[in-house]
Amino acid sequence: RKEVTEEKGDPTGRVDFFDETRGFGFIKEKNSVNKFFFHKSNAEEGISEDHMVTFRLERGPKGMNAVDVKIIR
Repeated sequence: RKEVTEEKGDPTGRVDFFDETRGFGFIKEKNSVNKFFFHKSNAEEGISEDHMVTFRLERGPKGMNAVDVKIIR
């Protein structure tokens, strides 16, 4: 598995909330008050609250969503 490190182009943040049963959560962007919704289908397996992550943003029906969510190791 490829190691993920912070890259300049991708936003980073912390998983602020994650509901494993319902399969969704929210990421609080680093150095910002912004929080973004993500679904577990768009996140690395094993993700949980307090993980530091990188992600990309895509516009969804209710605003910007985090996709391609990867744990920073």
